[in-house]
Amino acid sequence: MNRMMYRGLILAASAVSLSLAGCSGDPEPPEYGQAPQLPEQQRGLLPNMKIAKPAEWGDHAPQVPEGYTIRAIATDLKIPRQTLVLPNGDILVAEGKGGHAPKLTPKDVIASYIKSKGTSPVESGDRLTLLRDADGDGVYEGRSVFAENLDAPYGLAYADGQIYVANQGELVRFTYRDGQTRADAPPVRVTRLPERINHHWTKSLAISPDGRYLYVGIGSNSNVGERGLDVEVDRAMVWEIDAETGMHRAFATGIRNPTAMAFRPGSDQLWTVANERDELGANLVPDYLTSVRDGAFYGWPYSYWGQNVDPRVRPQDPEKVASATRPDYALGSHVAALGLAFSGPVMGPRFAEGAFVGEHGSWNRSEPIGYKVVFVPFRNGQPAGAPVNVVTGFHGEDGKTRGRPVGVTVDPAGALIICDDLSNTVWRMTPDRPAQIPPVEAGDRAPAAQQAP
Repeated sequence: MNRMMYRGLILAASAVSLSLAGCSGDPEPPEYGQAPQLPEQQRGLLPNMKIAKPAEWGDHAPQVPEGYTIRAIATDLKIPRQTLVLPNGDILVAEGKGGHAPKLTPKDVIASYIKSKGTSPVESGDRLTLLRDADGDGVYEGRSVFAENLDAPYGLAYADGQIYVANQGELVRFTYRDGQTRADAPPVRVTRLPERINHHWTKSLAISPDGRYLYVGIGSNSNVGERGLDVEVDRAMVWEIDAETGMHRAFATGIRNPTAMAFRPGSDQLWTVANERDELGANLVPDYLTSVRDGAFYGWPYSYWGQNVDPRVRPQDPEKVASATRPDYALGSHVAALGLAFSGPVMGPRFAEGAFVGEHGSWNRSEPIGYKVVFVPFRNGQPAGAPVNVVTGFHGEDGKTRGRPVGVTVDPAGALIICDDLSNTVWRMTPDRPAQIPPVEAGDRAPAAQQAP
């Protein structure tokens, strides 16, 4: 694409974004929950788009419920995405951004331009940063680079003296001992991960409660297969990887972009949040939270939310559609869920049973949605009831966006850790009156990426 054509497309993008910013508003968001009422499909040349207007936090701060306090425990990071609480209470932060998908159409160029206006200009850190609160007062005065020269690290997990890191093209591990502040040696490769094109580059990660298997979420290379299904081989799925040998198999398929995963405490049930497809309307298709069942197919690209056929996909596959598993819980369309952490009594009675979800926020609606952390209450191991707003204020009433939540982690010490990759901050929300939870010995801590309180 020559320079003049590129400039013309950018000008067109600006015009489109400005015109759409003044739209009267999108239809009402779809219902949340197990049985959302899905609207009719709406298709056009371009989706509605709204540039998030980044702004400094200044005197502002995220808002939390009464009885809780939030503070920044690390700033000036380099694109913080996900965190991991280590057995001694130190926090590892994965910093970076990846992807190298080519822009093949004018729509690719315009969408890329729109999205870039709502992201941080900071260069990718490609590293793990360690935060330490030595005296337990909630101030993380210790900060060091645990590992560097990584390749867009995202998913993190720990078990049996090993830290696992999902880069955009490989799963690696570091040997770790309690209190260590820097890796002793370069990482050891566990297995390669698909990285051709890498339209969805993030590789989410969870580890089984016994530490034997690793689960990696691998996003699709397109919206609905428009690049051809040959580039979707081994994508839009969750891999199960033997932690010892690196051998892998497809655990679940048809998940467009599984962006964060965790095991529900006290069970061997894996859950994920997923980002669904675009360009079927402001309120289609809902991103979701679901259990990940061995061998299940979740519809992408042929259908969504069970057997709702996407007519854009060619060729169609009625047999695949008929076999599609419906997700467990709708979060709302285009909220861009990127974080998942199960809670426990340590977070107080209001959030004792359920899952926190970090919503990065929309770019393809004239009225933004997401830009917050919500809590999905559970009952008897299943989602039950409407989501509760927990951390808000990232997108203010003044139309400015000061932060965008990504990963969320529940610290067994009694805190919710939130990565904000727009202001490059890690936030920590704590109950004003900590729950009286018996102390957990280091050897008793759960080995999963999201440790159970």
